[in-house]
Amino acid sequence: MSVYDRFELPPDKAALHRKAVRLEWWTIAFFVAAIALLAVVLGQSQAMKAAWIEDMLGLVPPLAFLVAARYRNRAPDHHFPYGYHRSVSVAFLTGAVALFGLGAYVCYDSVVRLVAGERVPIGLIEVFGVRFWLGWLMIAVLLATMVPAILLGHAKVRIARELHDKVLYADAEMNRADWLTAGAAVLGILGIGIGWWWADPVAAVVIGADIVRDGLRTTRGAVANLMDNRPRLVDESGPHPLPDRLLAAVLEHDWIADAWLRLREEGHVFAGELLVVPTDEHDLVGRCERLQRWTREFDWRVHDIVVAPVGRIEPAPGDR
Repeated sequence: MSVYDRFELPPDKAALHRKAVRLEWWTIAFFVAAIALLAVVLGQSQAMKAAWIEDMLGLVPPLAFLVAARYRNRAPDHHFPYGYHRSVSVAFLTGAVALFGLGAYVCYDSVVRLVAGERVPIGLIEVFGVRFWLGWLMIAVLLATMVPAILLGHAKVRIARELHDKVLYADAEMNRADWLTAGAAVLGILGIGIGWWWADPVAAVVIGADIVRDGLRTTRGAVANLMDNRPRLVDESGPHPLPDRLLAAVLEHDWIADAWLRLREEGHVFAGELLVVPTDEHDLVGRCERLQRWTREFDWRVHDIVVAPVGRIEPAPGDR
């Protein structure tokens, strides 16, 4: 019986992963261009500063994804006998902390400026002999960065659900934060234009609060993932249905009187233990080996299952 005999993604999912890698390179190119454009028109607007910082931190999730993509499928070795699947989980935590850190900084800086009553001036600029309000150029740049962020985020969410890739989903959330940031910054700049000095810091606080909310949720999910919590859906909205479906299917085998299953997430895939109470001991080793292969064929996410026969099963307190 081979203890390591396949890569973690089947061919169709591997093709999707390659598409995700291309999307992440496009994301990096987009953020580099957006950072450069915003730096040119930054001015003293607090909302513009929030958008600029958001774009800089927006590079963290795609970079984490690309680094994890190079390690996740390495075979187990002496130092890492379980393989490198959890490089994806580490990247998920990195992206989540970046998201939370961004929001916390923006909220703090904006509240301080709002309480201090700082009035941000947006002056005139001259381009090719034409003088106009710098705010219009700021708004044009912000609107130009919104469209790619929306398109990239929408594409990543679909692939993230297919691959059960929480790093990619966190990156899609960062893209969502990016276009929301741009929209709020536009409102803040327009507020300054009509004389509402407080509109700019208030817009930045709204931006930061939304990013903090997403960051807290994803950070909580990433930490729980590293602590081997029950597998959950990629958007952390609820438990993943696969463990219950797999256990129900195992119990349908006529030679199994009872069974207990424990799964954990390791990047894209699930690993764990399956205890079975056999009705008799006929060909028990062969049955367990065939059951182990069957569980891995049940769903591509089931990557590493240890099947062990036992005399009886005492459920854990939380299982009752």
